[in-house]
Amino acid sequence: MKGFLNFIREQGTIGLAVGFLLGGAVSKLVTALITDVVNPLLSLILGVAGNFKDASLQLGSAKLMWGDFVAALIDFAVISAIVYFGVHGLGLDKLDKKKEAKK
Repeated sequence: MKGFLNFIREQGTIGLAVGFLLGGAVSKLVTALITDVVNPLLSLILGVAGNFKDASLQLGSAKLMWGDFVAALIDFAVISAIVYFGVHGLGLDKLDKKKEAKK
């Protein structure tokens, strides 16, 4: 069992697993925050009627859905910041064991 735990620590899989779990856990909450609070506020500020995700720009026969892209970008930025500051704030970045130098 000790060998397995050393392998897990040395390979950095604990940090990867923590990041994955935190990202998955907060994803729904952040998406709801962006969809229900941030996007309506941006709609008011930018003068986009209705849902911010439906904001688009018509160029000839092409329709550029810039609102959906900006909403996804905001969602990604908020989730990334929460995971980053969560891992560092909880000290989870120090769980990985450094490899010992062979002599």
